[in-house]
Amino acid sequence: MDEKASTPRSGQNLANRPAVRLARWCGKVVSAIGNGLAMFALGIVQLPITAVVMLAVVLTYGFGLVFLFPPAILLSRRWLAIARRRAEAWSGVRIEDPYQPPPPPPVPQPDGWYREGRTLYRSPRFPAWSRRLNWLTKDPATWRDLVWLVLHPITGALIAVLPLLLIGYGAHLAVTGAWPVPLAGPVFAAAGLVAAPYVPRLYGLWTRALLGPTERARLARQVSHLARTRTEAVDAQAAELRRIERDLHDGAQARLVAMGMTLGAAERLVDTDPAAAKALIAKTREASADVLAELRRLVRGIYPPVLAERGLGDAVRALALDCPLKVTVEVDLPDRPPPPVEAAAYFAVSELLTNAARHSGAREVTIDIGRRGGDLRITVTDDGVGGADPARGSGLRGLERRIAAFDGVLAVHSPPGGPTVAVIEIPRVLPAGERPKATMPRRKVVLMGLCMGFSWLPLFPQGIVALIMKVIDAPRSWFLALYLPDPLSWITAIAFINLGVAMLVYGRYLAAEYERSKSSPACS
Repeated sequence: MDEKASTPRSGQNLANRPAVRLARWCGKVVSAIGNGLAMFALGIVQLPITAVVMLAVVLTYGFGLVFLFPPAILLSRRWLAIARRRAEAWSGVRIEDPYQPPPPPPVPQPDGWYREGRTLYRSPRFPAWSRRLNWLTKDPATWRDLVWLVLHPITGALIAVLPLLLIGYGAHLAVTGAWPVPLAGPVFAAAGLVAAPYVPRLYGLWTRALLGPTERARLARQVSHLARTRTEAVDAQAAELRRIERDLHDGAQARLVAMGMTLGAAERLVDTDPAAAKALIAKTREASADVLAELRRLVRGIYPPVLAERGLGDAVRALALDCPLKVTVEVDLPDRPPPPVEAAAYFAVSELLTNAARHSGAREVTIDIGRRGGDLRITVTDDGVGGADPARGSGLRGLERRIAAFDGVLAVHSPPGGPTVAVIEIPRVLPAGERPKATMPRRKVVLMGLCMGFSWLPLFPQGIVALIMKVIDAPRSWFLALYLPDPLSWITAIAFINLGVAMLVYGRYLAAEYERSKSSPACS
């Protein structure tokens, strides 16, 4: 027993040894340098794309060749989608799609014509093209993409290879410099090695600053999502009302009419044939029991009483008892969500259980109901044959529409052969507890102040101004880059510009992180 217990501890001690930590750090350095070279190569490959896109922009606004603008922007967006994925995979910084929702297709008027502004068109082709052009030109992300295309080869690509540049510059000083300049070589090389593990995140923040979504884009996408889910919720509600009306008309109403006719016949027979009248009354009593059971089933389909009285967990357990499969229900939900959310979650689980029983060939189903912060999370797993696809199944599409009214999402993983795992997540429907006071470590506050307060120094005087003075061959003055030999002076000036941009981006990132910590609810 002691030997088994000591094994994890010895493994932990082994992981904390200096040699192991040094090996991990060396791995991070090598990975950062290798991926940095890949990002630099990506910036070089990007140059022809940048030239084509910028030429199309110049021809569009300079010579009126507007038909070149949409394909050029779509080309840049496809390329930048690759750049976002690569930057996110390397740096770990989440970079979302920043573009506003595309415009809806033109809809014909009652007379068959299409209106765009004050002009009528017989064909929808030109109105669709005009809307697409306006969508591309009025989206701020389009112009931020163009800025990134221009700046990335001289800023982002150099940030990616900054450790390698520092190491190479240090080696150059150590080999070719006159005494005591070689003493500075190891300093630059060490700075490159120390900075290497942090460069990927800096590159990711730089990329997100230009290629990430703005607040306006986020709001536009949210408004579009809300409008779509509102329409789907209204359609689903209307379909549900039609179903209830049909069930009442074809079921309970028909049975009640039949009961009334039977009672009328019994009333006519009560004096002449009492035995037949009693038989009809007994038949009516049996029919009333059937009608009552049908009405109870209908009520349970609208809003089950057990859901209102006992909550989501017990209602799902009641569903499991009626299911022909072996169902295991695990509930960790100390707080109840709002009743509409409970109803949507209940019917979503009911739909998934029905699909598992009818189509999957499963024998066992596991339902896990819990929370993640303020989000309600439900996982339904079955051991069936798999192959479920929301795009092909109308039931899963209806389930998605039901939970989308609450900004919920459905994720289905169902490979052929099984198992099928369906995850329902509805955000911000549970109390997340009291939010602590927004705080930031002192070192981050100091770093934010240094970055925001001194980013201008390497960016303008030692960077842009020094570059201009180098071009016009002005006196050296106090510009550090002008005192270096020719190839290194250009590299140093560009490096100062990158350093200033990096400081400004990181300072803005820290400020935004502090604001988010004040405004976002904390997870319990």
